[in-house]
Amino acid sequence: MSQHITHWINGQLWSGTSDRTGQVFNPATGAQSGTVDFANTELMDHAVAIARQASIDWAATSISKRVSIMFAFRELLNSRKEELAAIITAEHGKVLSDALGEISRGQEVVEFACGIPHLLKGGFSESVSTGVDVYSIRQPLGVVGIISPFNFPAMVPMWFFPIAIAAGNTVIIKPSEKDPSAQNFIAQLWKDAGLPDGVFNVIHGDKEAVDRMLTHPDIKSISFVGSTPIAKYIYETGTAHGKRVQALGGAKNHMLVLPDADLDLAADSAVNAGFGSAGERCMAISALVAIEPIADALVAKIAERVSKIRTGDGTRDSDMGPLVTAAHRDKVKSYIDEGVAQGATIVVDGRDVIADSDGAGYFIGPTLFDNVTTNMSIYTDEIFGPVLSVVRVATYDEGLKLINDHPYGNGTAIFTNDGGAARRFQNEVEVGMIGINVPIPVPMAYYSFGGWKSSLFGDTHAHGAEGVHFFTRGKVVTSRWLDPSHGGINLGFPTNG
Repeated sequence: MSQHITHWINGQLWSGTSDRTGQVFNPATGAQSGTVDFANTELMDHAVAIARQASIDWAATSISKRVSIMFAFRELLNSRKEELAAIITAEHGKVLSDALGEISRGQEVVEFACGIPHLLKGGFSESVSTGVDVYSIRQPLGVVGIISPFNFPAMVPMWFFPIAIAAGNTVIIKPSEKDPSAQNFIAQLWKDAGLPDGVFNVIHGDKEAVDRMLTHPDIKSISFVGSTPIAKYIYETGTAHGKRVQALGGAKNHMLVLPDADLDLAADSAVNAGFGSAGERCMAISALVAIEPIADALVAKIAERVSKIRTGDGTRDSDMGPLVTAAHRDKVKSYIDEGVAQGATIVVDGRDVIADSDGAGYFIGPTLFDNVTTNMSIYTDEIFGPVLSVVRVATYDEGLKLINDHPYGNGTAIFTNDGGAARRFQNEVEVGMIGINVPIPVPMAYYSFGGWKSSLFGDTHAHGAEGVHFFTRGKVVTSRWLDPSHGGINLGFPTNG
């Protein structure tokens, strides 16, 4: 049965009608599962006006009260994560265990935001001059916008909105139209946690909604994760309209394996990082750089492991689910075709995989290429699918140069038992997030997430201390009080309410 998915504005589902809609599919079966309303400019303006009004009272709400609601949201999210995971699997296609993992990583940022009072503290300098004190404070921006990708419909928004809300902002979020339902579920959790109406709003749509977010004068910042061309557009348009923008773009993450590495660990890691979530991760390993003496053995170990991966419906006993849409499946398949045509050795071919699913789902099995060169499209481009390319090099220096020469700089990993080599790599590689014998170096919530080069537009990374600074503005106050006074006698116990 097809469901109707609509906007969440001012603490409730929108009751209007839309003249434009999109279709939502179950990627495992190919069947349409829903219809989602698309917002026009007028509806976006209405939602922003609601959020702008709500921001006045929310910014004035005590930090203690805001954090107490954050704690309540955390508990609700934890108690109902299986329901949310099922929604993600139904619309994105990833297996249930991966959907649960996504929620857990997002929840880490919620928990980080529960400790935000410490990070909102200012500084104080007494008597910088006679009778003069100077202190700093941090205040919320107002209404902030989040534009979320399809690959992590719960986790990526949670990189941003917990910190934004805890800091006193109100939120307009535009989820991907491919898997929109997760954010509506989260909006209800916020309401159940006691969040005032208008603080968290979900607007569904396409480019029309996005463009209005980028140009609306009352939206003070934009947080975005997606492909590099769109990230660049988001950054340039948003900043041209006076907004703070953190636009996280694409990736081509390399994994350098040195001759002294544990090859079984490296093979396991390459498979896990290359094919988890069908490769639809900005932190997926898609290029394995093998030092020549161990390349043959490593490729054989990877191929043996890949042959055991079960592809199918994410609700069944599968290791890897489908791609998100038929169009994306066809795009990934075209890259595999190009790789073969350009002369790469296809070790495992996933184009004709037999998947465990009912109906015509959007499946491509794990695909492994060897002898890939840097001029091939399967190496140069972000494929965003279950395709792992092995590039052979003769030396560490050649491998390092290959990684540094690539225009993307999101994440990378090195596998070695040589501490000196690992330390040299972390200092010399031009990439924002680095794993040492760790294949997916996504930092914990109290550190910040983001890459270098064409993987990031803007100066501020997601979550951690950088996220707190992004969603607040600093003020410095210089004060002088010539006539001290007191407020009278009050023997009651002081409170922070």
